Amino acid sequence: MAHQNHEYHEYIVEQTEKVIGIDSPTGYHYNVQKYLVDTIQAMGFEVRTLRKGGVIANLGGEGNPLMMLAHVDTLGAFVHYIKGNGRLAISNGTLNPNNIETENVRVITRSGAVYEGTIQLENASVHVNPDVNAERKFTNLEVVLDEDVTSKEDVEKLGICAGDFLAVEPRFQVTEKGYIKSRFLDDKASSGVLLGIAKYVSEHPGCLKRNVQLFFTTFEEIGHGASAGIPEEIEDLLAVDMGCVGDHLACTEKQVSICAKDSSGAYHFEMTNELIEVAKEHGIDYAVDIYPSYGSDAGAALRSGKDVRYALIGQGVYASHGYERTHKDGMKQTFELALNYVLK
Repeated sequence: MAHQNHEYHEYIVEQTEKVIGIDSPTGYHYNVQKYLVDTIQAMGFEVRTLRKGGVIANLGGEGNPLMMLAHVDTLGAFVHYIKGNGRLAISNGTLNPNNIETENVRVITRSGAVYEGTIQLENASVHVNPDVNAERKFTNLEVVLDEDVTSKEDVEKLGICAGDFLAVEPRFQVTEKGYIKSRFLDDKASSGVLLGIAKYVSEHPGCLKRNVQLFFTTFEEIGHGASAGIPEEIEDLLAVDMGCVGDHLACTEKQVSICAKDSSGAYHFEMTNELIEVAKEHGIDYAVDIYPSYGSDAGAALRSGKDVRYALIGQGVYASHGYERTHKDGMKQTFELALNYVLK
């Protein structure tokens, strides 16, 4: 199966790069939503969108409805206010001040205009500022616009104002050894996996033995991604998010992780066991882990009152919420586990 699916393994990496290349900090989902709708409709599937953001696609099949979830919102920030010198103060959304300094950003205004800039420490020149080693906080980081501005009034003339979105450059790359490095692999890598599932089903009519639906959520990073939009008939939820790589965890970037428990508690015992059995049956390289500081769309759905079975898988990702790393093999294993689970 894995060898036969090589074209899909390449496709999911290609789609991951494309989706990562579309800025979608939490709250600004419009462009990525349109891309998903256009891509999935071109495969021949029924697609609908949510008012708050998100895309749902019905891949067909009959009975025992399963919904697979991945989120397309990413970490981001906002313009807090415009400083007197034309720099932008930052209001944090979900970013970490310790790993965003010197990153290029795009400022997305209310009118849709986009301006480029860089996140820097205030007074960042080491030859000028003796305190350049100060602790990084959002109170001493700022956006330096790549525009000829020296005052608040200059910036306001561009149409930039408080509340505009700040989207960090992801810096996507694939190394010769197959490692994939980028911001926002959480969770756009899994969005690529779900697009691969859709492509496979579209090219293999009648392969589904149950109804399968896809849900690309927004607002996952702030906790309410899948709290609305899940159809009443859904019986099983499979969240496809990032698998954790770090101390006291077994998973590597080359594996698919099956989560037994996260900060919200245990995942469904029987459904998790089914995923483990599918992995064993098909020779899929997997690890079972507990994620100590983690929540998923499955948790959001349960808190909203859904009576479903629920499980979580994902390719191993190192340095989450920073400049992240996974591997083509990890994405392949995730695709194979998800595909063989929906086909069983």
